[in-house]
Amino acid sequence: MGSLSNIVIIFGLAVGVIFVCSRLKIPSIVGFLLTGILAGPHGMALIESPEQVQVTAEIGVIFLMFSIGLEFSFKNLREIKRNVLLGGGLQVLLTVALVAAIAWVLGMPANQAVFLGFLVSLSSTAIVLKQLGEKAEMDTPQGKINLGILIFQDIIVVAMMLFTPLLGNVTAEMQSPGLILAKTAGVIILVIVLAMYAIPPLLYQITRTQSRELFLLSIILICFAVAWLTASAGLSLSLGAFLAGLIIAESEYSHQAMANILPFIDTFTSIFFVSIGMLLNIQNMEETLALVLGFTVMLLLIKGLVALFTTIVLGYPLRTAIIVGFSLCQVGEFSFILAQSGIDYGLLGENLYQVFLAASILTMMMTPFLMDFAPRLAGAVYRWHLPERLRSGILSWASDIEEPVSMKDHLIIVGYGINGRNLSRAASFAGIPYAIMEINPETVKSEKEKGETIFYGDATHEVVLNKVNIESARVMVIAISDSVATRRITDSVRRINPAIHIIVRTRFVADVHDLYELGANEVIPEEYETSVEVFARVLNRYQIPENEIECCIDQIRKEDYEMFRNRSRNAAGQLPLPLSGVDIATVWVEPWHSVNGKTLAEINLRKNRGITVLAIYRGQEIISNPGADDIIKGGDKLIIIGEPARLRQVIKDIAGKSPA
Repeated sequence: MGSLSNIVIIFGLAVGVIFVCSRLKIPSIVGFLLTGILAGPHGMALIESPEQVQVTAEIGVIFLMFSIGLEFSFKNLREIKRNVLLGGGLQVLLTVALVAAIAWVLGMPANQAVFLGFLVSLSSTAIVLKQLGEKAEMDTPQGKINLGILIFQDIIVVAMMLFTPLLGNVTAEMQSPGLILAKTAGVIILVIVLAMYAIPPLLYQITRTQSRELFLLSIILICFAVAWLTASAGLSLSLGAFLAGLIIAESEYSHQAMANILPFIDTFTSIFFVSIGMLLNIQNMEETLALVLGFTVMLLLIKGLVALFTTIVLGYPLRTAIIVGFSLCQVGEFSFILAQSGIDYGLLGENLYQVFLAASILTMMMTPFLMDFAPRLAGAVYRWHLPERLRSGILSWASDIEEPVSMKDHLIIVGYGINGRNLSRAASFAGIPYAIMEINPETVKSEKEKGETIFYGDATHEVVLNKVNIESARVMVIAISDSVATRRITDSVRRINPAIHIIVRTRFVADVHDLYELGANEVIPEEYETSVEVFARVLNRYQIPENEIECCIDQIRKEDYEMFRNRSRNAAGQLPLPLSGVDIATVWVEPWHSVNGKTLAEINLRKNRGITVLAIYRGQEIISNPGADDIIKGGDKLIIIGEPARLRQVIKDIAGKSPA
């Protein structure tokens, strides 16, 4: 009963805490941490046996690391790109070196100082990616940099776990560096063999049974078996879980495995974060409050500045660097897992652990607010008199617009994503002169080599806009995912060139009014344009004339999509939409269908069913307005017209081999 009561208390309290957090727009992970603080022995002491929760939390760690492995594969690891390898590697290396140096100067032993650097270098993948997803900023430059660095951290934490025993003062034979490396190499080789030769055929045989339960149990068995194998070899459970994920990721069943295992991941990792909160001793916070606050400020400064510097080294402008710095300045969830290993190997004392734990939780709680504040701070910094190379990016090849481009009456495309690429191809086909502005230096470099008219620069900066001759341009299309940057660009462009026609693509209808106020001529919100296209196709299926459909769609856009935003019927109700009682359908005739080999007179659809055959498609031949003597053959495609209900019944009868 003890374990069951603990689970009831944890989830009951978590529901209330996370509900409050959601109303305050605080990430759910922070809510789980607060739940642990409140329910733990140092809070309200609601949990009788925290040790039982710790056992469940270990399962959460296994599932968490397993999910990280599932999201990668050996192929993905070989194809890690520049942001991941250079950006992530530089961020981790600089953070570890800087924190270790400061700790060593303050009197901490070198091995413990390096381990503290490990803990501080990791950021929260769960919190940052959740915030980016909610803001629809995953495709922005700062979103891609954050993702790349976080991916590297998720991988390097496995190496840190392997290296932790070497930092500890462990003299046992099984902890010797050579033996650890040998065991690790053996496990990895075994994993590669399993991933290539054993697991895929095994999963194939399991999937042939079409048993969801058997497939799920097999995935869980592989996860725990490999974790047990590494633990038996003296390595960590987390490493085994990660490698198990890699094994599944190499098969074609990885996506289904992730879908099946996701509820377990969410459930057990929530308990893991609750268990971390239980470890925090808030009763001693009064004595160490100043130290905790000081350590928190140090974490934010070191991590933020290192991430900012890394982004600048990658060639991105200062604005992007500031936003990335504020996004990655917290301590991550894997630091808590690593900290437990550090305690086991004597690298982290209880007092320092409590300070680190409290400061880490504070940085996690502050992250959503810091990420909201970052764009405003970046905008204010841009008004300072800073070197142009720092504002626009330090890469020499990326800042190669020495003089304004000589084009006039041209199109300027801001952003080279899917929309930007398609628009540039269309402009090239139509013979319209255009220039592209893109903030991703890798994209600029690769497209320049292909001969594309693309320039590196942050379009929020007026100096960069002048270099593409904004004053002489006829049209600008802003097709980026950063809503704050979109507003700044729109405002700047309208002030510089009052005559230019500005077309803006935005993710959300909520931005439409503000963008019009800032000077946009046309605003296209993605989330409703998709609805407009679907609506147009629905009207088409009801045989509404094309001119009526176009009139209806134009009215919806003129009303700023009011019809979609509330239940009023302004756009549709004011337009005559004469829905006809007929429809057009297509039916394939198979050799075994009852109509095969019969003439139209024999099946007599017009007299018996009120259905008219408009045309027969037979290979490359089209028989328009077929006569009564035309024979229907297997493989034909009939185009028929009639009342919708009768059409459906005829199609069903033909396919069902019923007599027509």
